[in-house]
Amino acid sequence: MKRLLWLLLIVAVVGAGVAGWWIWDRNGDESTRFATVPVERGDIEDAITALGTLQPRDYVDVGTQVSGQLRVVHVEIGDRVEQGDLLAEIDPTVYQTRVAADEAQLRSLKAQLEEREAQRKLAEQQFNRQAGLLKARATSQEAYQSAEAALKVARAQIEALKAQIAQTESNLAGNRANLGYTKIYAPMSGTVVDITARQGQTLNANQQAPIILRVADLATMTVWTQVSEADVGALVEGMEAYFTTLGHPDRRWTGKLRQVLPTPEVLNNVVLYNALFDVANPDQVLKTQMTAQVFFIRAAARDVLVVPLAAVEVGDGPDESEGIVQVLTGGRVEERPVTLGVRNRVSAEVVAGLSEGEAVIIGTQQQATASAPPAGRIRRPTL
Repeated sequence: MKRLLWLLLIVAVVGAGVAGWWIWDRNGDESTRFATVPVERGDIEDAITALGTLQPRDYVDVGTQVSGQLRVVHVEIGDRVEQGDLLAEIDPTVYQTRVAADEAQLRSLKAQLEEREAQRKLAEQQFNRQAGLLKARATSQEAYQSAEAALKVARAQIEALKAQIAQTESNLAGNRANLGYTKIYAPMSGTVVDITARQGQTLNANQQAPIILRVADLATMTVWTQVSEADVGALVEGMEAYFTTLGHPDRRWTGKLRQVLPTPEVLNNVVLYNALFDVANPDQVLKTQMTAQVFFIRAAARDVLVVPLAAVEVGDGPDESEGIVQVLTGGRVEERPVTLGVRNRVSAEVVAGLSEGEAVIIGTQQQATASAPPAGRIRRPTL
């Protein structure tokens, strides 16, 4: 009998404790049940991310217009050159002989021209004499016609020689130009970033101009960014952009979108469009072919109220700027309508409805504990 009384007493005490805990949990302080974060001020931006490659905006592939052996290259990769500097020389022997031959032929033709001029004067004198005699009926018609024909032949020969001289002068000008092309000068000021031909190599310019080296102006670089077809529609010329590099992850370079090329590249069935923007490089830190992590800014706000996007419930209506958050006030949960501004995948700007420092609910303590990384391990952000 006593054992039964003791059992009933224990059950009554346990039941009272459970009932008290349930009542306290329903009506008491709920701050221990929920995971919250304070509303803070900060910066937020909505950006399109992509990978890009750095290239000089202005560069020239320097080639040769004549064939021959590359006799000497006067520069090396990394050298700074000014417009007009001598870069390389091709063996000029063949072109020097052609120029010399044209000059000799031109002198010969001019000597022949002087001879023909003398013959023309003689033919004119004979023709004039025959014309005077014919008027005086002191010569025959045949002699007069022979003198007239001789004069015409002399004049025609002179014209033919003048044409040959003009042709030879034209050939001489072309060969002199080719002789000048054996010395290759810098077409622009910049840095030698690549040399594709080597000293002693034979270059054939009959089919296409062989490239010897590349000169680039590294003061301004162009970021060639590949943007997916899902994001390219949001790009607008002139929109702000910035990027970081692997070597300088904490430094930002900024620019404005210059153009989106209309023809895409297809890599592994993925359609990518090239978006280009320029950035100043006065300290030459940016190098050719560097990889850039690019961000095209669709919207941004500075020094505004920011909450995690997980704390916001956005309605299904057309106005996506309206949402609802749960605020923990005095140990009670309060639903609060808010007006949203800039949003990204992580955070949202609160334009109205909350004050700095208020605690918004992002889940329960159990959920927060389950999502926390194990002790001794660090959860790294997903890029």
